Amino acid sequence: MNYRELGRTGWKVSEISFGAWAIGASWGQVSDTDSLAALHSAIDLGCNFIDTADVYGDGRSERLIAQLKRERAGEEIIVATKAGRRLPSQIVEGYTPENLNSWVDRSLQNLETDCLDLVQLHCPPTALYYHPEVFETLDNLVRAGKIRHYGVSVERVEEALKAIEYPNVQTVQIIFNMFRHRPVELFFQEAKRRKVGILARVPLASGLLTGKMTAQSSFAADDHRNFNRHGESFDMGETFSGVDYETGLKAVEEIKALVPEGASMTQFALRWILMFDAVTCAIPGGKRPDQVEENMRAADLPALTDLQMAKIREIYGKYVRAQVHHRW
Repeated sequence: MNYRELGRTGWKVSEISFGAWAIGASWGQVSDTDSLAALHSAIDLGCNFIDTADVYGDGRSERLIAQLKRERAGEEIIVATKAGRRLPSQIVEGYTPENLNSWVDRSLQNLETDCLDLVQLHCPPTALYYHPEVFETLDNLVRAGKIRHYGVSVERVEEALKAIEYPNVQTVQIIFNMFRHRPVELFFQEAKRRKVGILARVPLASGLLTGKMTAQSSFAADDHRNFNRHGESFDMGETFSGVDYETGLKAVEEIKALVPEGASMTQFALRWILMFDAVTCAIPGGKRPDQVEENMRAADLPALTDLQMAKIREIYGKYVRAQVHHRW
């Protein structure tokens, strides 16, 4: 495993880290036993950074991570969580000091700690980024010793650019993968200039970029890949990166031809993300140890060639760009 600096936090985190949405909820059934085995596998393979949220399984994900930390006492495991999605509807007025403090207190309890490593605003409304008092509340939480650092998780590049104008925003979590190229254009440059860490989320486009899905693939009723195809429950861009499923399958078939011998499509997709030095880490999920191991081994792949990178840009332009580039 290789490690990269996470913004100005002083932490070095694993290039391939662990996204803990799937072990919480909304990805079909997963047992706590399998989830813990997956988490342990990640740590065994050099992962030291886990991303979760207070709403993943209504705290289930955070509580599983707390159990992991008990079982791996003494090992460095940095945990990022998120706050804001406990609101019944996403309005700026909901991000009060009282609510932010209560969300943080709940995560402190779930994660069994007296200080959260990193708290991220969880895809709040765009208008929130024009309310400096929200970021002042986060500064106060740092001063109070409840959180060490804070960042944001965003839907759109414009939100990311606005967020990093606040001097104490340490990280931005943004969808970045072979189906989402727009962050490269301006945001990466600005994030590097301001020394802001970038967490590449949805790195496998909800599994499309694993190459394991087909037109016949089906998803459980409680899997967002079933119930959120058109943004019925949350932003459409969270599911398959906003790409039409059938179109995504066509693009994947062409990408498969670029995957080198001995590597999986999953590993190739993750290694593509690591080609961008502005990115601190990719945070794929995993519900079983074998999935986690496949993800973690992506860090061992050699760099992609100029030809491979060019072909991916070409495939993006052919199939995906018109659907997503202007939206996120």
